[in-house]
Amino acid sequence: MSGRPPGTVRIVAGGRRGRRLKVPAGGGVRPTSEMVREAVFNVLGPVGGLAVLDLFAGSGALGLEALSRGASKCVFVEDDPAVTHVLRENIAALEYEPVSRVIMTDFRRAVDGLVRAGQGFDLLFVDPPYRMLAEVEVTLSPLLSQLLSEYGVVVTEGDRSSQVSFGQTPVFDRTYGETKITMVRMRRSIR
Repeated sequence: MSGRPPGTVRIVAGGRRGRRLKVPAGGGVRPTSEMVREAVFNVLGPVGGLAVLDLFAGSGALGLEALSRGASKCVFVEDDPAVTHVLRENIAALEYEPVSRVIMTDFRRAVDGLVRAGQGFDLLFVDPPYRMLAEVEVTLSPLLSQLLSEYGVVVTEGDRSSQVSFGQTPVFDRTYGETKITMVRMRRSIR
């Protein structure tokens, strides 16, 4: 027994270490576990100053963890109104409204709008419902060069059998229980 209230997870490290996040009720949101988040950020290294995009944000655990560790800003994308309400509460509780933007829409529309607006990111978290992972990869792959900085990193969470690479060679691919984390670094060819 962890002693934590039901329906919460904690920020692992950084300025908001130990602060609790609410998790939306129901089975639709599956926050990345503290152990997996810690492993992800250990591999990423320092994220200070990075611009982050958290697709399928849910409770916001990944993006808020990045902000706690010094990321400069985070755009959270979530399409469920009830989940978005909890996400906004978590952002407010951690006092990250000035460096956060929440987009409540389908991930395709959000990414299309960000690309059209010329928004660029250094770090992209992709944690969709696992059944959607192949569709998300097909949709995002042609847009990543416009969405990410030259050496931007995509961190994808899937089930243990998932195979996702966005057309790049993964720099990290590891399974934690039933969760598989894959990271790819964008490397643009010089024309």
